[in-house]
Amino acid sequence: MYWKLFVIFAKIGAFTIGGGVAMIPLIEREVVHKNKWIAPEDFLDIISIAQSAPGLIAVNVSIFVGHRLAGIKGSIVATLGSVMPPFIIILLVAAVFTTFQNDPTVQAVFKGIRPAVVALIAAPVFRMAVQNRLNWITGGIAVAATVLIAFLRISPIWIIITAIAGGLIMAYSRQDRSGNINSRNNNKEEVEQ
Repeated sequence: MYWKLFVIFAKIGAFTIGGGVAMIPLIEREVVHKNKWIAPEDFLDIISIAQSAPGLIAVNVSIFVGHRLAGIKGSIVATLGSVMPPFIIILLVAAVFTTFQNDPTVQAVFKGIRPAVVALIAAPVFRMAVQNRLNWITGGIAVAATVLIAFLRISPIWIIITAIAGGLIMAYSRQDRSGNINSRNNNKEEVEQ
Protein backbone atom coordinates (compact mmCIF):
# COMPACT_ATOMS: atom_id res chain seq x y z
CA MET A 1 0.00 0.00 0.00
CA TYR A 2 2.76 2.46 0.95
CA TRP A 3 4.76 1.82 -2.20
CA LYS A 4 1.70 2.24 -4.43
CA LEU A 5 0.77 5.46 -2.62
CA PHE A 6 4.32 6.78 -3.06
CA VAL A 7 4.45 5.87 -6.76
CA ILE A 8 1.08 7.46 -7.53
CA PHE A 9 1.97 10.77 -5.88
CA ALA A 10 5.53 10.70 -7.30
CA LYS A 11 4.13 10.18 -10.81
CA ILE A 12 1.67 13.05 -10.34
CA GLY A 13 4.36 15.30 -8.87
CA ALA A 14 6.84 14.52 -11.63
CA PHE A 15 4.58 15.05 -14.62
CA THR A 16 2.23 17.85 -13.60
CA ILE A 17 3.06 21.28 -14.95
CA GLY A 18 1.20 24.25 -13.52
CA GLY A 19 1.49 23.85 -9.78
CA GLY A 20 -0.64 22.28 -7.10
CA VAL A 21 -4.05 23.21 -8.49
CA ALA A 22 -3.20 21.50 -11.78
CA MET A 23 -2.48 18.30 -9.80
CA ILE A 24 -6.03 18.07 -8.43
CA PRO A 25 -7.64 16.37 -11.47
CA LEU A 26 -4.79 13.86 -11.63
CA ILE A 27 -5.02 13.08 -7.92
CA GLU A 28 -8.80 12.76 -8.26
CA ARG A 29 -8.46 10.37 -11.20
CA GLU A 30 -5.99 8.16 -9.29
CA VAL A 31 -7.54 8.05 -5.81
CA VAL A 32 -11.25 8.44 -6.62
CA HIS A 33 -11.88 6.92 -10.04
CA LYS A 34 -9.04 4.51 -10.74
CA ASN A 35 -8.25 3.03 -7.31
CA LYS A 36 -11.58 3.93 -5.64
CA TRP A 37 -9.86 4.69 -2.34
CA ILE A 38 -11.97 7.77 -1.60
CA ALA A 39 -15.57 8.67 -2.48
CA PRO A 40 -16.09 11.73 -4.73
CA GLU A 41 -17.89 13.63 -1.94
CA ASP A 42 -15.06 12.92 0.50
CA PHE A 43 -12.51 14.09 -2.07
CA LEU A 44 -14.37 17.40 -2.37
CA ASP A 45 -14.16 17.76 1.41
CA ILE A 46 -10.43 17.03 1.28
CA ILE A 47 -9.96 19.69 -1.41
CA SER A 48 -11.89 22.23 0.69
CA ILE A 49 -9.82 21.51 3.79
CA ALA A 50 -6.56 21.45 1.79
CA GLN A 51 -7.31 24.86 0.31
CA SER A 52 -8.14 26.28 3.73
CA ALA A 53 -4.99 24.92 5.37
CA PRO A 54 -1.72 26.83 5.04
CA GLY A 55 0.79 25.53 2.53
CA LEU A 56 0.75 24.10 -0.96
CA ILE A 57 -2.56 22.56 -1.98
CA ALA A 58 -0.95 19.50 -3.63
CA VAL A 59 1.05 18.74 -0.50
CA ASN A 60 -2.00 19.29 1.72
CA VAL A 61 -4.11 16.97 -0.46
CA SER A 62 -1.39 14.30 -0.37
CA ILE A 63 -1.23 14.61 3.44
CA PHE A 64 -5.01 14.21 3.83
CA VAL A 65 -5.31 11.39 1.28
CA GLY A 66 -2.32 9.53 2.77
CA HIS A 67 -3.73 9.91 6.27
CA ARG A 68 -7.15 8.72 5.14
CA LEU A 69 -5.65 5.60 3.59
CA ALA A 70 -2.81 4.64 5.95
CA GLY A 71 -2.63 7.02 8.89
CA ILE A 72 0.44 9.12 9.71
CA LYS A 73 2.82 6.84 7.78
CA GLY A 74 0.55 7.18 4.75
CA SER A 75 0.70 10.97 5.08
CA ILE A 76 4.50 10.90 5.15
CA VAL A 77 4.77 8.52 2.19
CA ALA A 78 2.26 10.44 0.05
CA THR A 79 3.90 13.77 0.90
CA LEU A 80 7.37 12.48 0.02
CA GLY A 81 6.00 11.14 -3.25
CA SER A 82 4.38 14.46 -4.02
CA VAL A 83 7.39 16.62 -3.12
CA MET A 84 10.53 14.69 -4.15
CA PRO A 85 10.17 14.60 -7.96
CA PRO A 86 9.33 18.32 -8.35
CA PHE A 87 12.16 19.21 -5.97
CA ILE A 88 14.68 17.23 -8.00
CA ILE A 89 13.32 18.57 -11.30
CA ILE A 90 13.45 22.17 -10.05
CA LEU A 91 17.07 21.70 -8.95
CA LEU A 92 17.98 20.39 -12.41
CA VAL A 93 16.04 23.13 -14.22
CA ALA A 94 17.57 25.84 -12.03
CA ALA A 95 21.03 24.54 -12.79
CA VAL A 96 20.43 24.59 -16.56
CA PHE A 97 17.70 27.20 -17.14
CA THR A 98 19.85 30.32 -16.76
CA THR A 99 21.83 29.16 -19.78
CA PHE A 100 18.75 28.67 -21.98
CA GLN A 101 16.22 31.16 -20.62
CA ASN A 102 16.60 33.57 -23.56
CA ASP A 103 16.50 30.84 -26.18
CA PRO A 104 13.46 31.34 -28.51
CA THR A 105 12.67 27.60 -28.52
CA VAL A 106 12.52 27.43 -24.72
CA GLN A 107 10.31 30.54 -24.61
CA ALA A 108 8.01 29.02 -27.27
CA VAL A 109 7.72 25.80 -25.24
CA PHE A 110 6.64 27.71 -22.12
CA LYS A 111 4.15 29.79 -24.14
CA GLY A 112 2.69 26.55 -25.48
CA ILE A 113 2.35 25.05 -22.00
CA ARG A 114 0.34 28.00 -20.58
CA PRO A 115 -3.04 27.14 -22.23
CA ALA A 116 -2.74 23.52 -21.09
CA VAL A 117 -2.15 24.70 -17.51
CA VAL A 118 -5.26 26.89 -17.66
CA ALA A 119 -7.28 23.88 -18.85
CA LEU A 120 -5.85 21.69 -16.08
CA ILE A 121 -6.94 24.27 -13.50
CA ALA A 122 -10.37 24.91 -15.08
CA ALA A 123 -11.32 21.22 -15.35
CA PRO A 124 -11.49 20.44 -11.60
CA VAL A 125 -13.27 23.73 -10.92
CA PHE A 126 -16.00 22.80 -13.39
CA ARG A 127 -16.19 19.20 -12.12
CA MET A 128 -16.47 20.33 -8.48
CA ALA A 129 -19.19 22.83 -9.45
CA VAL A 130 -21.20 20.05 -11.08
CA GLN A 131 -20.66 17.62 -8.18
CA ASN A 132 -21.70 20.27 -5.64
CA ARG A 133 -24.89 20.96 -7.61
CA LEU A 134 -23.98 24.59 -8.25
CA ASN A 135 -27.06 26.82 -8.28
CA TRP A 136 -27.56 30.54 -8.96
CA ILE A 137 -26.73 31.53 -5.39
CA THR A 138 -23.54 29.49 -5.04
CA GLY A 139 -22.53 30.37 -8.61
CA GLY A 140 -23.04 34.06 -7.82
CA ILE A 141 -20.87 33.71 -4.72
CA ALA A 142 -18.11 32.06 -6.78
CA VAL A 143 -18.26 34.78 -9.45
CA ALA A 144 -18.29 37.52 -6.80
CA ALA A 145 -15.28 36.00 -5.04
CA THR A 146 -13.42 35.74 -8.35
CA VAL A 147 -14.16 39.38 -9.21
CA LEU A 148 -13.16 40.58 -5.74
CA ILE A 149 -9.85 38.69 -5.88
CA ALA A 150 -8.91 39.20 -9.53
CA PHE A 151 -10.08 42.73 -10.25
CA LEU A 152 -10.44 44.50 -6.92
CA ARG A 153 -7.32 42.87 -5.46
CA ILE A 154 -9.04 41.89 -2.20
CA SER A 155 -7.05 39.30 -0.27
CA PRO A 156 -8.42 35.73 -0.49
CA ILE A 157 -8.06 35.60 3.31
CA TRP A 158 -10.89 38.13 3.70
CA ILE A 159 -13.02 36.18 1.20
CA ILE A 160 -12.48 32.97 3.17
CA ILE A 161 -13.25 34.66 6.52
CA THR A 162 -16.42 36.20 5.07
CA ALA A 163 -17.47 32.84 3.60
CA ILE A 164 -16.93 31.10 6.94
CA ALA A 165 -18.97 33.77 8.75
CA GLY A 166 -21.74 33.54 6.14
CA GLY A 167 -21.81 29.75 6.39
CA LEU A 168 -22.04 29.89 10.19
CA ILE A 169 -24.85 32.44 10.05
CA MET A 170 -26.75 30.30 7.54
CA ALA A 171 -26.24 27.15 9.62
CA TYR A 172 -27.43 28.83 12.83
CA SER A 173 -30.44 30.39 11.13
CA ARG A 174 -31.43 27.01 9.68
CA GLN A 175 -30.92 25.41 13.07
CA ASP A 176 -33.10 28.07 14.72
CA ARG A 177 -35.82 27.59 12.10
CA SER A 178 -35.80 23.82 12.47
CA GLY A 179 -35.79 24.22 16.27
CA ASN A 180 -38.78 26.56 16.07
CA ILE A 181 -40.64 24.17 13.77
CA ASN A 182 -39.91 21.21 16.06
CA SER A 183 -41.08 23.16 19.14
CA ARG A 184 -44.29 24.20 17.33
CA ASN A 185 -44.93 20.59 16.33
CA ASN A 186 -44.36 19.48 19.93
CA ASN A 187 -46.74 22.18 21.20
CA LYS A 188 -49.43 21.08 18.72
CA GLU A 189 -49.06 17.47 19.86
CA GLU A 190 -49.39 18.52 23.51
CA VAL A 191 -52.51 20.58 22.76
CA GLU A 192 -54.10 17.71 20.83
CA GLN A 193 -53.51 15.32 23.69
